[in-house]
Amino acid sequence: MAEAGEKAMPTRILESLEHMGRGAVAGISEIGLGAVLFVQSLFWIIIGHRRAQPVRIAATFARCMEVGIQAIPIVTLMSLTIGIMLAIQGIYTLRVFGAEEQVTIGIGISVVREFGPLITGIIIAGRTGSSLAARIGTMQISQEIDALQVMGINPVRFIVAPALIAMAIMVPILTLWADLVMLAGAGWYVSVDLGMSLPAYVDRITEVVALEDLFHGLYKAALFSVLITLVGVINGTSVTGGAEGVGKMTTRSVVLSISAIIITDMIFAFVTTR
Repeated sequence: MAEAGEKAMPTRILESLEHMGRGAVAGISEIGLGAVLFVQSLFWIIIGHRRAQPVRIAATFARCMEVGIQAIPIVTLMSLTIGIMLAIQGIYTLRVFGAEEQVTIGIGISVVREFGPLITGIIIAGRTGSSLAARIGTMQISQEIDALQVMGINPVRFIVAPALIAMAIMVPILTLWADLVMLAGAGWYVSVDLGMSLPAYVDRITEVVALEDLFHGLYKAALFSVLITLVGVINGTSVTGGAEGVGKMTTRSVVLSISAIIITDMIFAFVTTR
């Protein structure tokens, strides 16, 4: 029995290593597929009209409505809540040092550089990224993507490029709106708790927050929009097994999108603040 256990141990180790290797190869393949989809989308956006196959404007506007306009209520609600929460926690923390009047510095910089793009990206990943994965997954199951290829329509131009354009436009705009709402919510609480007038609060924010800080957040929002789109498309095209497969890949899309956003945000912050 002991000898059998000793023989089984190397087998289990090899199986674990094989499983890890297969997972690593699959992950690298998905990253490569994402890069190919991004390059092909740029190709059709830039060159499509020269080949009489431009990216569909109507589809792009429809995606803009879905990504941007329809997401305004939830982004506004979450941003207002988080802005007030930041003010509450900031005042509570700085009161220990008797420096609660300096809370505007932390609020202004943290909102435009981190919380605005991060919260917006997470909301869009859960709302629009999952929708994109489910839509493409359903098309994959019903063989609509194969039908497009048979008709001579490139699926990347028809499906991916409009979504990528809409996300790249609307996510930074939503981030800017989220910044304003967070700062407004935080300003309301600061005025109530500390007695600071709103004009004085606005003056302090404009002194602290530079255009560089604002663009730092908007650049990240644009990067997040590309990640959300590509992750949604990759998971949608990987759907197998009917409705259950759509559900699994939709969930996977949300998890991977949010993970990619947080990891990218950490790397971006590390590189740009050194």
